[in-house]
Amino acid sequence: MFIDTAKINVASGAGGNGCNSLDRNLHFKHPKPNGGPGGYGGSIIFRADEHVQTLLDFQYKRHFKATHGSHGSSNNKKGADAPDVIIRVPEGTTIKDASTDLILKDLRKSGEEIVICRGGRGGRGNAPKKDALPGENGQERQLILELKIIADVGIVGFPNAGKSTLISRISKARPRIANFAFTTKAPVLGIVELSGERRFIACEIPGLIEGAHLGRGLGLKFLKHAERTKALIHLVDMAAVDARDPLADYTALNKELVFYSPELAAKQQIIAVGKMDLPEAAGNLKKFRKACRKKIYPISSATGEGIKELLEAVYKKLKAKT
Repeated sequence: MFIDTAKINVASGAGGNGCNSLDRNLHFKHPKPNGGPGGYGGSIIFRADEHVQTLLDFQYKRHFKATHGSHGSSNNKKGADAPDVIIRVPEGTTIKDASTDLILKDLRKSGEEIVICRGGRGGRGNAPKKDALPGENGQERQLILELKIIADVGIVGFPNAGKSTLISRISKARPRIANFAFTTKAPVLGIVELSGERRFIACEIPGLIEGAHLGRGLGLKFLKHAERTKALIHLVDMAAVDARDPLADYTALNKELVFYSPELAAKQQIIAVGKMDLPEAAGNLKKFRKACRKKIYPISSATGEGIKELLEAVYKKLKAKT
């Protein structure tokens, strides 16, 4: 199951209390304060981890609480600090404060981390000849976690355009493939291997239909995953197997990208027209070329026609972006 949003509650630990103690050694004229300070409470730390793929675990555990620091004791003994709670999330996770919708951190690379709730400071003991103090309280927050998959190129297109077949052709990804809309209900990542140890990561973006920016289909849920790609493969069904107009589909999807995010629409597109092995495709391609005055890559994921040329063009675009 692919889970890309979660709401959780986190709380750091309070600091331990300082100790109020007196050393009544007979050698001292007056009792000597010797209370030690309390230990720090545990902090809540989020860390990006390349081995975590989804936010599924947060559907079952939504409350995270660090322990309190230990209290100080006599003989100037400091209380033990509580251990921090490390919460591991996938690369590409955005952490938001649920009450303000403020983005606290965008964890893009494995190893990046942030202290979301800092543990309370331990209270002062009376050893400095001052009154002992209680430890500071910990912090509490309700958070929204949002995962945006990080890929080099996103594959976009209307349902049944052949996106799943394409990504299974160019990578080892094996999404469900069937002849009906919304077969794929979650983004699919695949590593595309080229000659000379060249590679890039592709992501199939499902659920785009007219009105996707308004939430129709699966639009809003998955359009966000295209935001972090460097380029887009815009796949058009040139055989019009669902009796759709390829040019109308191409135009409509571009409008959806603009409505959702002008920045997303401004990404470089590589136009791939698929299903060229079917007889209807050749005639439709002629009409499409007349209306679309851009570089077009005719392909067939079934036969492999044009796939190599398409991937080389994608890699060239990606290298130009670096």
